[in-house]
Amino acid sequence: MKEIYRDLNLTTVRYYKSLLEDEGIPVILRNEYTTASGITSIPIPEFYPNISVLNDDDFQKAWEILNQAQIKANNSDVDIICPHCGEPNPGNFEICYLCNKPLPEQSA
Repeated sequence: MKEIYRDLNLTTVRYYKSLLEDEGIPVILRNEYTTASGITSIPIPEFYPNISVLNDDDFQKAWEILNQAQIKANNSDVDIICPHCGEPNPGNFEICYLCNKPLPEQSA
């Protein structure tokens, strides 16, 4: 078992956990309740919610999935212009919200 991600924001940790599980990678969420207990009001990263990959062999694939998710999140403030209808969309969208057609992928 290897830890792959930790953050004070439990919502972000849960989101990344679901991304990995959707790809068939078994993970475990630890320190889930420390944010509610107030213990993380003191910034000690060891107590932050975190996810660990259960099978060491899955670690590289999980790392790539999380890396791509973070690239998409970082590109979310760069608009993508839909080639079909010309409408600007947030950079992390994969489908145009106006015409529902696929958007081109952005490079990192």
